[in-house]
Amino acid sequence: MKLPKIFQHKDNADTGIKFDPGTQYAVIRSSICTGEKVAGFKDKKGGHFTEVMVIRSADDERRFKEIYGLDSVRTEY
Repeated sequence: MKLPKIFQHKDNADTGIKFDPGTQYAVIRSSICTGEKVAGFKDKKGGHFTEVMVIRSADDERRFKEIYGLDSVRTEY
């Protein structure tokens, strides 16, 4: 059975979100209340967070790192 498009994963080409390591850093925001995790990029100067994808498993985190060529991602609570 094929999942509806709403439940399918998006990749970098679908989101169109670009990562600039000179002005941004990769981060996973984790809620201390619900445990929800969201991966994205935070502006080094202003602190603006750009959401890229929801992290539901270690596999999602691995995909995020793979898509953007990252070795590690810090977690913020």
